[in-house]
Amino acid sequence: MQVHQTLVLTHRQIEQKIRRMAYEIYERNIEERQLLLAGISGMGFRLANLLAEELRQHFSLEVEVSELRLDKAARTQGDISISSFSVAADSVCILVDDVLNTGRTLAFAMKPFLGVPLKKLELAVLVNRRHRCYPVSPDYTGLALATTLNEHIHVDLSGPDYAVYLH
Repeated sequence: MQVHQTLVLTHRQIEQKIRRMAYEIYERNIEERQLLLAGISGMGFRLANLLAEELRQHFSLEVEVSELRLDKAARTQGDISISSFSVAADSVCILVDDVLNTGRTLAFAMKPFLGVPLKKLELAVLVNRRHRCYPVSPDYTGLALATTLNEHIHVDLSGPDYAVYLH
């Protein structure tokens, strides 16, 4: 059975979205000297690294990236691990994922930060599908896309040509 895919964002469009998101992040955090980006494992972590590269390239900011590992398919979450992260009091952390669907993954991903005295915790996603079941809303969005519940978004930032598909 062949799966029908529709190209939603091309490599160039994704690069533009990432650049715009980086500028928005900087504008909203212009007083900060350091930003912490926590990317959810998979494409969220890859997106966090791409955002960090863009921020470092255009602004004199120290950007630390960490990978947050959790089971996206689990209905409840056990331990959520995060790679080394030096969180100072009153720091700004941006949680990054590729797609916001129901908000469950991002809600669980906030758990490690609840006991940390952050200045603020923000959310960045490349694609916002707007099917929220949890009170999670992104601060930075590359593309807001109306989809049906039966449709799926596939983000590929792994190869030389990035792409976002709807299928």
